[in-house]
Amino acid sequence: MLSALLDGRALTATELAGAARVTPQTASTHLAKLAEADRYFRLASPRVAQMLDGIMAVALENRPRYRPLSRQARELNAARICYDHLAGRLSVDLTDSLITHEYIVVVGDEAAEITPAGTRFLTELGIDLSALSAQRRHFCRLCLDWTERRPHIAGAVGAALTKRCFDLGWTERMKDSGAVIVTASGKRGFLETFGIGVPEETRNGRRGQHPSAGLRDLSRTTSGKSKTTNASENRIPSADKTEGSPERSIP
Repeated sequence: MLSALLDGRALTATELAGAARVTPQTASTHLAKLAEADRYFRLASPRVAQMLDGIMAVALENRPRYRPLSRQARELNAARICYDHLAGRLSVDLTDSLITHEYIVVVGDEAAEITPAGTRFLTELGIDLSALSAQRRHFCRLCLDWTERRPHIAGAVGAALTKRCFDLGWTERMKDSGAVIVTASGKRGFLETFGIGVPEETRNGRRGQHPSAGLRDLSRTTSGKSKTTNASENRIPSADKTEGSPERSIP
């Protein structure tokens, strides 16, 4: 049930029971130990999500490599929400792009800093870095992606990037899953802005339907030659705003 809450959404006890494959009565008993009775439940903070992510990373260290992954697992590996930021192959590739273009620099195992070029880039993308710096949380950090075994961007900057992708209509939540869909405009946006392709599992133009399996390098032209994109030369979408509402937390 905690894993089902990793994407930051609030779920009912019935939905959590379905995720855990137990009866609603059993789910309610477990949830009562975690929080006072309420209709919706969610993780209390990003730190809880980080803890669960770490547990899963350790649990998967000795996973049999020959075991085939289910369609849902492939979708989660490709792109998912980890509390409030993107994770999976898409997020790892996005982070690699930010590092390659020297928009962020790694300063420790989990720490990263935004460069002046990165400040300009993110501002043009529509992210207010000054507002993020006032938040009482890590500003820009890297965490080890438990499926890719490579770092992805997290913290306030990672959350803001993720929100911006949703606001632009580049990404959508997959129905009944923590996986993320990349829309047709998102496919173009990620390629033109960050110079990255998207995993095949994430590409679907209609919300809630499951894309087909497999990976495809979308950064190649029809002639088969590799296409390199300089993110600083691309058109950056203008900023807009959306609103969200808080839900009940599991302490």
